[in-house]
Amino acid sequence: MLEWINDFGWIIWLTVFLLLAVAEMLTLNLYFILMSVGALAALVAFLFHAELWLQIVIFCVVALATTVLIRPLALAHLRRGPADSLSNVDRLIGHHAVVLEAVSENSGLVKIGGDVWTARTRGGADVPAGAAVEVSAIDGATAIVSFPNVHKSPGTAATTA
Repeated sequence: MLEWINDFGWIIWLTVFLLLAVAEMLTLNLYFILMSVGALAALVAFLFHAELWLQIVIFCVVALATTVLIRPLALAHLRRGPADSLSNVDRLIGHHAVVLEAVSENSGLVKIGGDVWTARTRGGADVPAGAAVEVSAIDGATAIVSFPNVHKSPGTAATTA
């Protein structure tokens, strides 16, 4: 077995690299891609006829070093942008919605733009179907709504009913 690893270790390191790259594509958290760099370094070490123990050490050291040194810099670069640049569901906060199914503290449905969302209220106020509400927060896949005159989002004007 050890003889096969010595002859075809490049296949193992290439497979580890590809598996880690696929895991990164599925998770997108910048851990697995940096570990895959360690697998490439170990592959290079194999091509220079390094011992198996040294290849493993190189894999571990490079994977750890890239994760500790490069990941924080990469994340800071990815998150850089204008402060008012909101993404995904954060953009929905402050939008108006129409209640499709009565909304309470526990359940309800609203239509925000063209999408139907599960919704609930805070503070015990029930909202009847057909009422116009404002999205005050997003909690997972649930919109927290309130009457426009009750909640005032930063940058939006509260209206009175």
